[in-house]
Amino acid sequence: MKVFNHSKELNALKNKLSAKSIGLVPTMGALHKGHITLVEKALSENELVIVSIFINPTQFNNQDDLKNYPKTLESDLLKLKALENNIWVYAPEVSDVYSNSVTSKEYSFGLLESTMEGAHRKGHFQGVATIVQKLFEILKPTKAYFGEKDFQQLQIITSLVKQEQIPVKIIACPIIRHEDGLAMSSRNTNLSDKQRAIAPIIYETLQKAVALKEENSLEQIEIWITDFFNKHPEIELEYFTVAEEKTLQKVNHLNGEKTRAFIALKLGDVRLIDNVKF
Repeated sequence: MKVFNHSKELNALKNKLSAKSIGLVPTMGALHKGHITLVEKALSENELVIVSIFINPTQFNNQDDLKNYPKTLESDLLKLKALENNIWVYAPEVSDVYSNSVTSKEYSFGLLESTMEGAHRKGHFQGVATIVQKLFEILKPTKAYFGEKDFQQLQIITSLVKQEQIPVKIIACPIIRHEDGLAMSSRNTNLSDKQRAIAPIIYETLQKAVALKEENSLEQIEIWITDFFNKHPEIELEYFTVAEEKTLQKVNHLNGEKTRAFIALKLGDVRLIDNVKF
């Protein structure tokens, strides 16, 4: 395994290697089994795999959230080293990625960006798209791997690649969960023991919502979700919505299109999201 802090060194060696297929797994570190699954898939499909570890400042609209984001580079490197030697890690300083201007590029994602996470985290997806495009331009992968837990992000990146005509194939990978159903997330490490014991209720509630659709309207399900979380004051529900997968627009009735149920909530100061096919 090789670790690079500067893109020039990485690309100089990459150009000598002339790998026909390069898989990129972009991360912000605090690696868990979900990330490792992405890396393993990339390893199975590419001659070279690059894992980027970079906490991107432009996608945080809350500076406390940026400051508190888990930083575990040493343990991350140990986890990757245990997988296979054919992994390169790009762990740059901010200046190596953004030079002198730590700002987001402006994109037009239309309705994909205006709902759910986009509505609650202004500017978030502009920052995400900016860093992803920079990583694509710096590292020039042939494939890039993203988890479906951040499903809206996945759709934004798919749109980005199409808009900017970037020659990379986006590979969507299923959500990886703990045994109790909680979707794996780097933010889970910020949960207290008490909050961690409560957290599986997120997935349980989504499963219940799916079961309810057989005999209830979407409006009735939304009312049930709201009432349910009102009875749990330790949890602050931000949104629950059922939306089309392609457009991410809320549906009021099921019309045969592929849909997902999306949820975001806070346990104390920790914000968690999840989704399931609906």
